[in-house]
Amino acid sequence: MIPTLNSERLLLRAPAMHDWPDYSELMQSERAVHMGGPFSTAAAWGMFCQDVAQWALMDHGALMMEDRKSGACVGQVGINHGPLFPERELGWLVYPQAEGKGYAFEAAKTLRDWAFKIQGFETLVSYIDSDNTRSIRLAERLGAILDDDAPRPHEDDLVFRHPKP
Repeated sequence: MIPTLNSERLLLRAPAMHDWPDYSELMQSERAVHMGGPFSTAAAWGMFCQDVAQWALMDHGALMMEDRKSGACVGQVGINHGPLFPERELGWLVYPQAEGKGYAFEAAKTLRDWAFKIQGFETLVSYIDSDNTRSIRLAERLGAILDDDAPRPHEDDLVFRHPKP
């Protein structure tokens, strides 16, 4: 079961087909550079499907961030794992029109707290491109601490470890 989580302004819900166009546009744009992109349509589709499939395989995955007031999807937050990630990773992406409004912080905090309290996770990390200063600041705002000794999917990634609340 994919949960629906609520925060002050957001509904965190399962991805749906109507989310695909905005997700695809972001992943194929230069804005995806800090996530290893831009990606082809096929690669973006595989990532979108992986975000959903992880729920069935690992009891965690991605949730779309929906503004409860407007109903607009403003981005995605998720917990990634499996063969591509050495540890469970808390990640986020925000669509351009929603950037700078605190949505990523609100969504990441909500999903992080769910992971620790409901799923019983002992730790989460965020893998962040060293040039992605906005995500680095967000990880630090969430209380994550740089962990230079942690394994990482790409040697240039920084690893921020989220403490259990």
